Amino acid sequence: MKALSVLLFSLFLAGCSRVPTPAAGTHGVGTILRLDPALDALVPRGAQIEKVAGGFQFTEGPLWRPDGRLWFSDVVGNVVRSVTPSGQVEVLIRNSGGTAPGAPAGSFIGSNGMIAGPDGTVLLCRHTDRDIVRVDKDLHVTPYLEKFEGKRFNSPNDLVFRSDGALYFTDPPYGLLKQDDDPAKELKSNGVFRYGGGKLQSVIQDLSRPNGIAFSPDQNVLYIANSDEKHKVWMRYDVAADGSVSNGRIFADVTAEKEDGLPDGMKVDSLGNVYGSGPGGIWVFSPEGKHLGTIKPPETPANCNWGDDGKTLYITARTGVYRIRLAVAGEKALYR
Repeated sequence: MKALSVLLFSLFLAGCSRVPTPAAGTHGVGTILRLDPALDALVPRGAQIEKVAGGFQFTEGPLWRPDGRLWFSDVVGNVVRSVTPSGQVEVLIRNSGGTAPGAPAGSFIGSNGMIAGPDGTVLLCRHTDRDIVRVDKDLHVTPYLEKFEGKRFNSPNDLVFRSDGALYFTDPPYGLLKQDDDPAKELKSNGVFRYGGGKLQSVIQDLSRPNGIAFSPDQNVLYIANSDEKHKVWMRYDVAADGSVSNGRIFADVTAEKEDGLPDGMKVDSLGNVYGSGPGGIWVFSPEGKHLGTIKPPETPANCNWGDDGKTLYITARTGVYRIRLAVAGEKALYR
């Protein structure tokens, strides 16, 4: 009987490790699903998810700025906003994706991902105008990349710099009202591009919905999220010294997951762990692809990024912006 009791208690504890635990703290919201003890070294037991701001339409593209503000896109609202850690919100850029007369309510017409560029600039992906623009310190917008081999992009979505200064970005069709069936679509594939040394190259052509993008700390691995309801995966590619990409294989597959959300924006920490927006929350993976746990804000996340001193993960999730303090710093961006 004693042996049976011990066995039952052990099974109970094993089961408890898979149960979402409430985020600690009086201001905490959401839950944290802990699947592996290794998560505790990344997301401390006392960590809490906090809501920073809300009341938006579809938040995306968070970017921490040197002045202490977090920029983010409202893709449906077609604006870029900023929010302070205290929750003060302001509109920075209106019609941030371009002007889309006649677009049905709820269309993804605005800007999406953004990244810090040189000299205090920001590069911004735009859906309606289907390009990447440069935003200067005075918030003036100028063209940066518009076409590949004379054809307009689908709708640039997310982007990342490599240490050699080359820019990699994804180009799914989400900004096109009819997506792949839209007569305005000029490129056959929904690709991933590399722009370096003044040359624009297509480096991946066989993904149905390339979306989030990130490098490993040593930059030998490129991760791409595929936001396809029928093929919900994160991909892993080898990156050569010259920046070329090869040997694509599945890093993690969540196609069978039923919770709301698809593989979307992602970031990597300084130890190589991957934090990917996915079904139900931010999935945390070891560099080997083991699912350690999930950070689950009360809304389905679309993207995330590092802020504050580099150990705070900011999360854009549907109508709100959230943050959680972690134990490990994020991988440093090329520009700040």
